[in-house]
Amino acid sequence: MVLENKMLVFGEPEEEDAPEEEEEEDLVDPLDTVREKCEQSEHCTHLKELFETCEARVNSKSNTREECSEELFDFLHARDHCVAHSLFSKLK
Repeated sequence: MVLENKMLVFGEPEEEDAPEEEEEEDLVDPLDTVREKCEQSEHCTHLKELFETCEARVNSKSNTREECSEELFDFLHARDHCVAHSLFSKLK
């Protein structure tokens, strides 16, 4: 099977005059950049700390019904609210 793959690869003629492909720069998603910046804001930092303390509390217990969904939603809502103000200016 390996021999067959090699035969197919080596059997096809290569174009010698093909121009070299330029390496494309990795694109950076502006959404990720703006989200990281917004997470550093004072309001988001406070909510992220509340979420992390809740998560640590829940993970430290072996049997609990507590969830941190409210803290997570509060943090995501605040971050997305911050992102909404500056994201569309970054789009082309």
